[in-house]
Amino acid sequence: MSIVHAGTLPAKPAFDVAPAQAALMRLLPRWQAQFTLVALGGQGADRFRIRGTPGHIVIEGSSPAVLLRGVETYLEQVVHVSMGWPGDSLAQLPVTLPAPVSPMEGSAVVPDRYALNDTDDGYSNAYLDWPAWEHKIDVLALHGINEVFMPIGTEEVYRRTFTSFGYSNAEISAWIPAAAHQPWWLLQNMAGFGAPMSSRQYARRVALAQKIVARLHALGMTPVLPGYFGTVPSQFAPKHPGAALVSQGRWVGFERPDWLDPRDPLYTRVAATFYQEQSALFGDSTMYKMDLLHEGGRAGNVPKGEAARLVMAALRAAHPGARWVMLGWQHNPPAEVIRALDPGQVLVVDGLSDRYNGLDRETDWHGAPYTFGSIPNFGGHSTLGANAGVWLERYAQWRGKLGSALRGIAWMPEGSGTDPAAYALFTALAWEPVPQDASTWFAAYATYRYGGSDPHATAAWRILSETAYAMPAGEWSEAQDSLFNARPSLEVDTAATWSPPTMRYDVEHFDRATCELLKVAPALRATSAYRYDVVDIARQALGNQARVLLPQIKAAYAAKDTAHFHALTSTWLDDMTMLDRLLASDPHFLLGTWLAPARAAAGDNAEAAQLDYDQRSILTVWGERSGADEGGLHDYANRQLAGLVSGLYETRWKRYFETLEQSMDSGKPPAKIDWFAMERAWAVARRPEPTEPHGDPWQLVSDTVQLLKICRP
Repeated sequence: MSIVHAGTLPAKPAFDVAPAQAALMRLLPRWQAQFTLVALGGQGADRFRIRGTPGHIVIEGSSPAVLLRGVETYLEQVVHVSMGWPGDSLAQLPVTLPAPVSPMEGSAVVPDRYALNDTDDGYSNAYLDWPAWEHKIDVLALHGINEVFMPIGTEEVYRRTFTSFGYSNAEISAWIPAAAHQPWWLLQNMAGFGAPMSSRQYARRVALAQKIVARLHALGMTPVLPGYFGTVPSQFAPKHPGAALVSQGRWVGFERPDWLDPRDPLYTRVAATFYQEQSALFGDSTMYKMDLLHEGGRAGNVPKGEAARLVMAALRAAHPGARWVMLGWQHNPPAEVIRALDPGQVLVVDGLSDRYNGLDRETDWHGAPYTFGSIPNFGGHSTLGANAGVWLERYAQWRGKLGSALRGIAWMPEGSGTDPAAYALFTALAWEPVPQDASTWFAAYATYRYGGSDPHATAAWRILSETAYAMPAGEWSEAQDSLFNARPSLEVDTAATWSPPTMRYDVEHFDRATCELLKVAPALRATSAYRYDVVDIARQALGNQARVLLPQIKAAYAAKDTAHFHALTSTWLDDMTMLDRLLASDPHFLLGTWLAPARAAAGDNAEAAQLDYDQRSILTVWGERSGADEGGLHDYANRQLAGLVSGLYETRWKRYFETLEQSMDSGKPPAKIDWFAMERAWAVARRPEPTEPHGDPWQLVSDTVQLLKICRP
């Protein structure tokens, strides 16, 4: 199957530009009146045009979202400012917007431009309010995304569906997890954790989802909604004797929900009810996301191909013409599933395009259309970097291959909004001119990221392009996490169980980027983009230091050199204290910022405690002891936030080092520590956390590099 070319696409109808104008009012309130937005009709790929005179910029585009893509292109290429995710350089905008030297054009090279991982709502923040989601949609549109996974409110669809099949509200509510853990329930991995949610939360999330879906439609973007593939609540068999169920076993310490065999006539009835309830709440879409037998699910005696045909039949009965979106991950989708379906009805959003070598997606997926996709962070890690060089080379190869079925991109970090450079580069792949060379792209990025040309900014991003953004494919798609975030051990090499165990780039070369950023001209330091980046890059340099110190600490302990051990561990703890102070200077790195939406969503103190624990637990223990310890989920979503570093991570290491010192003094084995108990106690403590930053980022970074001694001539 070959890529869909622009000439084969249907004509685009006229549309209302008002949603794009409203977005400009939100994003550029002082300058929006200088833009005139014009709808483009006709056939072909999504496209935009830019022309105008000073103070009167005309953007033409093929959808409201594409108009916004045109605006962002104008800002980057003409004015040399940008709106990143997060951080912007709008403080550098002139009062009167300049005209382009000559008319400009841009067009999408692929029709499917997909965003958001199945886990994004959990790891990015499940309690965001409408203004936060409104901004999230705006920055997706600005970067050319046109398909957005939207699972919020599906819990109400399930609740309504199964109350029609013999369940009480209480039974269903006990089965559906609290919001931050719902992504894995929708994936059929687990159920019940943190339940039940209050009726207030059901209503709040439905209202939010309705606004999200309406806004996506208004901007000409497609909401990708969860489909129904057979997950049923506990006690389904007693309520429906004879129902054909397949036990799904366990997933990293959690009991998985049963799967209703799609050959059972009950499946057709449940699916029809599910889609009816979903449409009643959120309207119809043309794309539905679901994965059969995700991460170790069991087919039992059910033929996978037959199951897939019946799942598709139920979807198409409810939504004729809809496409089934599947995640390309591990052994998903199974070959039997793909072979059983019409390729034109499927889109595989690949999560591994940049991770392994030797991939052949046309062979793997039998010609089914797919997107080039990346998961550059797991669990929402703060870790900076990506396999960006692999993106540039491999995307071009796969698009240009004879018979290529590649028809899009898929931006799928498990937690979005943490690495603005990676986001900007990856989404740029979908638009002409497609980035070809990392050094050229990062040089331009350094200019518009901060709102002006600066040799030190250029040098900093050149170094980053040669280190954190030049990691190779082979085994990993993200960088190493920091050992400061890990459960303490002298042998530990990752904080999350499934993270790279070693550095993936030259740390000394990386450190020089911080030194260069400190020399950026004062006029450019006023941008939120600069403030975010200087903290983020220095944070990474400081976090990397743990991998330098730990082997030295281990050697001192083995030698029973108490004085040297104490000196090294004091340095370790001083670094962590400095890290927390540095993080506290930017709002994006505050634990209080992470917790505040949940607290704001609560109806009373008891619910505030429940939602606060939902948020705190997913960062630490994740679930119960079995999942945290036996399943390895503890610290899966580790990240560097002020309040998390000082409140838990530093406390863990301090206690651990004390037990080792006591062991050296007494000659007895170190006392065992129940890490789960310690972490859970922190998660339920509900200590108030600041939501406003304090401290000067530039000065704190200067203090950090002095501590690390990395900017000597």
